[in-house]
Amino acid sequence: MIDTALLATAYRFRVTFILPSSGAADPAAPTQLGSGGFQECTGLEVEMEVSEYSEGGRNDGVVQRAGRMKVARLVLKRGMVIGDTGRVVPELWTWIAEVTGGVRPIRRYDGLVQLLDAGQQTVAAWAFRRALPAKVVGPQLNARTGEVAIEELTLAHEGLRMVTP
Repeated sequence: MIDTALLATAYRFRVTFILPSSGAADPAAPTQLGSGGFQECTGLEVEMEVSEYSEGGRNDGVVQRAGRMKVARLVLKRGMVIGDTGRVVPELWTWIAEVTGGVRPIRRYDGLVQLLDAGQQTVAAWAFRRALPAKVVGPQLNARTGEVAIEELTLAHEGLRMVTP
């Protein structure tokens, strides 16, 4: 039986970006971009390529062989990345500008996506590795609403795993 109270729970997502210890080519680079609160997160997907092998003399089926793992891009919608001071961090936009501007080596960030309940407690978490900003859509500035959230942030990354909260 499905608990309808659980389905009615409003969840939010927190994403934290951390520079891997081996990835800092520039000692002045920020080791953490901060944490962001987002209303929607998609792309928590892992897919294994599977190839079929027809074994000689076996007519009742084929052998399934595991191949490479593929991960989907993470898409974070309607949120903002803030730092320890409680203000929006310009380092996120600096990182995006450096990647698109051709600054090498490219800084990559590891991160953690946390599913939070109404009490801000972690319900589930996923860790991603070596992310790059693939796309960012800024806010639709409207003086009547005052919203300044990032509308969409797409991250290409090299691995995803579920971790214990």
